[in-house]
Amino acid sequence: MAPAASIAVHLPLAFIVAVWLTIPLMVAALNMDFLHQVPEGHVGVYWRGGALLKTVSDPGFHLMLPYVTRYEPIQVTLQTDEVKNIPCGTKGGVMIYFEKIEVVNRLRKEYVYETILNYGVKYDKTWVYDKIHHEINQFCSAHSLQEVYIDKFDQIDEIMKEAIQRDCTRYAPGIEIISVRVTKPSIPRTIARNYEQMEEERTKVLIATEMQKVVEKEAETLKKKAVTEAEKDAQVSMIYMNQKVNEKESIKRQQEIENEIFLAREKSLADANYYRVMKEAEANQLKLTPQFLEMKFIESVTANTKIFFGDKIPGMILDQRLFGNFVFNEDVQLQKSEGSKPHG
Repeated sequence: MAPAASIAVHLPLAFIVAVWLTIPLMVAALNMDFLHQVPEGHVGVYWRGGALLKTVSDPGFHLMLPYVTRYEPIQVTLQTDEVKNIPCGTKGGVMIYFEKIEVVNRLRKEYVYETILNYGVKYDKTWVYDKIHHEINQFCSAHSLQEVYIDKFDQIDEIMKEAIQRDCTRYAPGIEIISVRVTKPSIPRTIARNYEQMEEERTKVLIATEMQKVVEKEAETLKKKAVTEAEKDAQVSMIYMNQKVNEKESIKRQQEIENEIFLAREKSLADANYYRVMKEAEANQLKLTPQFLEMKFIESVTANTKIFFGDKIPGMILDQRLFGNFVFNEDVQLQKSEGSKPHG
């Protein structure tokens, strides 16, 4: 045993120190503590001796000194923080509860160091969770239950978003509030029953109003239909009347044309008859000579020749020649007598 002990005593001190430092490093290497991974959508921030380093690493594998350096992955993509069971009192003193409010937010990569330095890794507790509690209570204390629960409930989302973003822009510009979703608050059962009855009555009124609108719409439809039918009948009657008027005017015009034709024909016949009579008169005037009259007399006597039988014969037998001379003489005497009359 003595030789072995002597060998241990005579080992160099530097060798012993090197072995002493190498063993922890080998253990750390075996545990892979010097190698870490930053997931996608995050960045890595580091502390050394409790001091935040300005180094911000991207997603992937990175090296660090174990037991000396500490790191945390910080999400820089959209994240949804759920704030639950938020009590608040309205202006009228009614206590209500918001079961859940969702805040969609994002930490900008270029502001990671500044935000973590000022507000720590749990920065969203300060600017999301605590801020929501504060803003909801501020809103409730300034409004009545009717306004919070009914009248302005649809505006709470936008009001919360603007309030949180306003303070974040001023004090933590790296935090971006995308949207806020507020669920319907829980109110006391007795008050809720009153609202339910009010809603039932409102529903009945709405149903009655809608039914009245339907009836009015049907009546209006029937009225429009009746007006349309009346207008159609009036138009048909007007068309029929215009057709009758056009027919009468056509008949009248046809009669006028026929009358004009008849008058023209009668006038032509009258003119022709007048012309014929005038020509016959002129011809007769030219025929009035003693010789013509004597010829007509002889023709008449000849045509009226009679044979008398009996014991007595007519006592007078006119000689046509003597009769012709008698007529001629009478005409001459007439002309003379007319010529001897003084002219007035």
